[in-house]
Amino acid sequence: MRQGLDWARDGQHWPHRGLSRFVAAGGLRWHVQHAVHPDAQAPTVVLLHGTGASTHSWRGLIPLLQPQVSVLALDLPGHGFSAMPEGHQVAVRCSMVGMAQGVAAVLHALGVAPSVLVGHSAGAAIACRMALDGLLAPERLLSVNGALLPLDGWAGQLFSPLAKLLAKAPLVPELFSWRAAQADILQKLLDGTGSQLDAQGQALYRQLIGNPGHAAAALAMMAHWDLHALGHDLPRLRTPLALVVGAQDSIVPPQTAQRVAAALLHQAPPRVSVLDGLGHLAHEEQPQAIAALVLRG
Repeated sequence: MRQGLDWARDGQHWPHRGLSRFVAAGGLRWHVQHAVHPDAQAPTVVLLHGTGASTHSWRGLIPLLQPQVSVLALDLPGHGFSAMPEGHQVAVRCSMVGMAQGVAAVLHALGVAPSVLVGHSAGAAIACRMALDGLLAPERLLSVNGALLPLDGWAGQLFSPLAKLLAKAPLVPELFSWRAAQADILQKLLDGTGSQLDAQGQALYRQLIGNPGHAAAALAMMAHWDLHALGHDLPRLRTPLALVVGAQDSIVPPQTAQRVAAALLHQAPPRVSVLDGLGHLAHEEQPQAIAALVLRG
């Protein structure tokens, strides 16, 4: 089994290291960052990152939320410093349903009942899946460039089978991480998101995608993802959902949010907030804008 990032080696300068701890839940060891508000009555906001990211992606948002709420961020299975499932468990625990159940196990182990669940990209899909499956009952959900519907056209037909093939190839994660960590390739990958990151953000992504274990986890997640089932179930979502869209997002087309809003028949039309000039990583580019949306309710 490939190993992901090592805390002793790779975590020395990790953003908000002082908030980090490791929790055993659902058969895995999870890396979480938990900022507990001194007022026990303060609400809790849970942050779920997208495919290939980690807790680092919330580095700008966490300090903006801390004065008013408790905040919990975590690394999804195999991402960052969280453990990767082994053997036949990969298909189960790296599926959307499996990740939703795993995150719910972490929250249960920590005694956390979030008022707001914030998800970026695939993290938004996990948040919706948790609410749909009754794994938690937050007051509301906030999707940041949420990957909530299948890709259109040939890409949607090719994506999952190709990811399954690549995930099974023995040397693909090593080859991908070796190539992606090179400065020119990394820059092309980041440019492809439509976002502009600072030097720290670029360095952290280089550290992540240069790790074969992390790359393998991202491929496994993509290989076992089922957005068709989520798209089918979204119309019965009862938890209020707000949709945040980066106008320059070139990963999840901005019009996807309008399609999601149209699908939610059993609640008032979701608020769609469009952030001009921002891409897929809008929460890293302008965390102030996301914080305002989280805190205003």
